[in-house]
Amino acid sequence: MSHVLHDTAGLPNVPALATDGGWETIFAEPARKMLEAVLPDFVTPRRWFGSKARVIRSILIVETVPILPAAYLVVLRVEYAEGTSESYVLPVGFAAGMQAQTLRQERPAAVIATLAAGQELGILYDAIWDPQFCEELLATIKEGRRYHGTGGDLVAAAGSSLPRLHGDAKQALPPVLLGVEQSNTSVRYGDRLILKLYRRLEAGANPDQEMGQFLSEQTHFANTPPFAGVLEFRPRERAGGEPTTVAFLQGFVPNQGDAWHYTLTSLAGYFAAARPQGEAGAQELAMPQASLLELIRDEVPTQAEALIGPYLASARLLGRRTAELHLALSSAPADPAFAPEPFSAAFQSDLHQSMRGLTDRIMNLLRARFESLAAADQAEARRVLALEGEIATRFDNLVSRPIQALRLRIHGDYHLGQVLYTGQDFMIIDFEGEPARPLGERRMKRSPLQDVAGMLRSFHYAAYAAYFAQKEEDAAGPELEPWARFWHLWVSVAYLRTYLHVVNGAAFLPAAAYDLSLLLDAYLLEKAVYELGYELNNRPGWVRIPLEGILDTIGSHSTPHP
Repeated sequence: MSHVLHDTAGLPNVPALATDGGWETIFAEPARKMLEAVLPDFVTPRRWFGSKARVIRSILIVETVPILPAAYLVVLRVEYAEGTSESYVLPVGFAAGMQAQTLRQERPAAVIATLAAGQELGILYDAIWDPQFCEELLATIKEGRRYHGTGGDLVAAAGSSLPRLHGDAKQALPPVLLGVEQSNTSVRYGDRLILKLYRRLEAGANPDQEMGQFLSEQTHFANTPPFAGVLEFRPRERAGGEPTTVAFLQGFVPNQGDAWHYTLTSLAGYFAAARPQGEAGAQELAMPQASLLELIRDEVPTQAEALIGPYLASARLLGRRTAELHLALSSAPADPAFAPEPFSAAFQSDLHQSMRGLTDRIMNLLRARFESLAAADQAEARRVLALEGEIATRFDNLVSRPIQALRLRIHGDYHLGQVLYTGQDFMIIDFEGEPARPLGERRMKRSPLQDVAGMLRSFHYAAYAAYFAQKEEDAAGPELEPWARFWHLWVSVAYLRTYLHVVNGAAFLPAAAYDLSLLLDAYLLEKAVYELGYELNNRPGWVRIPLEGILDTIGSHSTPHP
C-alpha cells in the first residue's frame, strides 16, 4: 500500500491512506509508516509547531493512547536534519459520513488525510476539534481516570477546587476551542473552566502547571486562575523517565481581554486629549533626566496624574499584583522546587556570560542590517553601536562583586499580554515561560527583577504602539512622540514605586541600592537587546523602540557607585 495525492474527497492535495482493518490499525505496521510519511506536511504549517525553520528528516509515532473508540492521543517524535529531536502531541480522530463532511467543509486545516479503513471511507483529523473528545478530556480529569498506552499511561488528577469551579455536576459545559492558537491549544468549557493542551512535550512538570498548582494550593495568591486538574503521561516503570505534563485545567476567569489591549485603549484616549495641545503642550511636560530608582523617591507629579488619568492607578495595581506574586513564590522555603536560593558566583557568572553573548550576537546583526534601516533609525542605531563598550561594561559589573539577594521561581515571560484585565483587577496567566527554551531552563530560579524589567519594557512598547497608530491616522503625529515618552516614564515610575513599596524588606531583593540598580539596569538592557534582535528579524519598522530602550537605560539609569 502507498499514499497518493488526490482530490476525490473534496480536499485537493490531501494524502489518501488505506488499511485493511479498522481505522486504528493505521497506527500498526505496515500502515503506520504511511501515516508517518504524510505527517510532516500536516505538522509544519501548524501554529503550535515551533521549529518551522528546521529541516524535518522524519516524524515517528512513538506513543498511542486510546481515549475514545474513534480518537487516540498520539505522541510524535520529530527528527531533524541537524540538532536534537522534539516531541509533540497530536490527538488523532477518525470520522466518516456526515461528521467527516462537516469537518471537510468547516475545518479543512484539521484534516490530516483521507483513510479507507476496510470498507469504510473517512478522514483522519486533529481530534481537538471534536467536542466529544474535548468533553472526554474534562471527564477524564474530573474522575481521575487512567488510560493505557503502548509505552506508558495517561493519568489524570483533579485539583481540590474542581468541584467548586465546575459547579452543578449535571450542568453541561459545552467545549469551545479558542481561536488564538499559539504554542498550545486551549479549550474553554462554558464560562467555568479552560484546558490548555501542551503541544510540545518535554519530560518533567510544565512550569505553567507547576506554578499554577503551587499558587492555588500552597499560597494565598488569588490573582491567577485557580488550578483544577492535570493530565500527565507516565512512562512504564521499567522505561524510566519523569512524568510529562500533557494538559492543564484551570478555572476560567471572565475578563475584558488582556492588559495589552486595555492599555492601548487607554492610550488612544490619552493621545486624543494630547493632540490639541501638540508641540506647544509637549514643551511643558515634566521629563526629568534621572533614573527610575531616583524618580520613585517622590510621588508622581500632579501634571502626570492629570494628563495620564486613571491608568496610573492601573499601573500601581499591576505593580502591587506583581509584588504579591513574587512574595507568594518566595513563601515555601521547605519546598525544593520553590525554596528561594541565594545568588552565587556561578549564577552571576552564567548571567553575565548569557547577557554578553546575546549582546555580541545582536550588535553584529545590527551592523549587518544597518544599511536596510530607515534614516532616522540609522541615527539611533549608530549611537547604540557607539555604546557597545558601555553596554558590555554594564553586564561586566554583574561579576564585579557578590550580590546579596535571593533567586526564586518567577513568571519568566512577563508582559502586558500575560495579564488579563477583569474590569476591576488583573489576573496573571501563562507561567510556561518562553516555550522555545528548554524546560529545565524555564524552571530555573532567577531574580524577580527580570519580571519587573519585562513589564517596564512592555509599557514602553505599548506607548509606542499607540503612538505609531496615531502617526498612521495623521501625518502630524510625530509631534506626539514626547507625549509617548512622558506616558511611559510616569507609568513606569508608578508601577515600580508601588512594587518596591509592597516588597520592601523582602530578602529576594538586594538591600544595597547599588546592587538593586545594577540588576534592574542589566535586566532592562538585556530585554531591550533581545527585542532589538527580534525587531531586526521580524518587524524592522519597530526597531526604534528597543534602540531607544537601550539608549534610555544607558543614559538615564546610570548605576551609582557602591
